[in-house]
Amino acid sequence: MSGLTEKKCVPCEGGIDPLSPAQAEGLMKQLQPEWTLSADAKSLHREWKFRNFYHTMSFVNAVAHIANAEDHHPDIECGWGYCRLKYSTHAINGLSENDFICAAKIDGIPKQ
Repeated sequence: MSGLTEKKCVPCEGGIDPLSPAQAEGLMKQLQPEWTLSADAKSLHREWKFRNFYHTMSFVNAVAHIANAEDHHPDIECGWGYCRLKYSTHAINGLSENDFICAAKIDGIPKQ
């Protein structure tokens, strides 16, 4: 969907500034519109609904694969028929390009 999917996450151990709200808003345009930016522009959120637990867990496993491949991990909340993701780069207490790279790659997971 975007150039973000062609990028790889780079390790972030801190020492850099988080994205500004304007930078985050600019990158939001490259994601599917279901993603939301927190009011303080420090995290991305999205929720999915599924018809059963099996489909939910299949999606969660696909997200886990992306997270491990990129070495950048979301907060995941899931249960019967739903999954919620939150991305934020904890080392900088805000958003980095890594969060948007992973979100864009998750946007590419086939829908069931």
